[in-house]
Amino acid sequence: MSTTDPGALLGPADVRELAAALGVRPTKQRGQNFVIDANTVRRIVRTAGVRPDDTVAEVGPGLGSLTLALLEVADRVTAVEIDDVLAAALPATVAARLPERADRFTLVHSDAMAVRELPGPPPTALVANLPYNVAVPVLLHMLATFPTIERTLVMVQAEVADRLAAGPGSKVYGVPSVKANWYAEVRRAGSIGRNVFWPAPNVDSGLVSLVRRDPPTTTASREDVFAAVDAAFAQRRKTLRAALAGWAGSPAAAEAALLAAGVSPQARGEELTVEQFAAVAENRPA
Repeated sequence: MSTTDPGALLGPADVRELAAALGVRPTKQRGQNFVIDANTVRRIVRTAGVRPDDTVAEVGPGLGSLTLALLEVADRVTAVEIDDVLAAALPATVAARLPERADRFTLVHSDAMAVRELPGPPPTALVANLPYNVAVPVLLHMLATFPTIERTLVMVQAEVADRLAAGPGSKVYGVPSVKANWYAEVRRAGSIGRNVFWPAPNVDSGLVSLVRRDPPTTTASREDVFAAVDAAFAQRRKTLRAALAGWAGSPAAAEAALLAAGVSPQARGEELTVEQFAAVAENRPA
């Protein structure tokens, strides 16, 4: 099917008809907002740089708006859906609208946070309209669990997009920024208006691109580094000497670790790169 043919993708009427037939009302609890604009999902696929040889993982496919656009381009799509009704219905939607690609689609009925493996070839890309309330933990879990994911493009709440893509020194730089940077080069990749969703959310959305890179070179484990990050931002107004005291065992131990890493004990968490956090963790007293 030609990718210029809108017939396979879901428009506003299709989304509402499908939802009505399934008795689905988008719930705030699961952060559900369904995309009703075919141009938007095609733009997401384009921005994600999805290739014909990609195996794409999608989280929270909902009624299938983005799923269908991904299937038009990728080799395979594996979607993870927690909602019982949506998970049961999506394979039929794919079969009805893109029958020639239906064998390239796999549905995993699960909570994404519980997924440890996916059927079929390992995913090379992650593309998802992430539920707003779990976006960051799901993103970090998928990056940690599937090291074969080279490229990621997620649509999240604009404020979350800003946080993920923030650099040191920014007011919104924090735990999500540092942890995402452990895995990837992170950047803002565009904005999405409210009118392409049903129901329209009361916040704007943003696209975030993450391109996998090697983590910082360190003898500290990822868990150790992330524990230092969590401690630093739990009391972000405090100096690192004070904020890391519990993590290191005492203020003096925290100061020793910071000085050994070449970081001022008077600095604050939002000033440090992920590499500096790794150096601090490496010098934590045994």
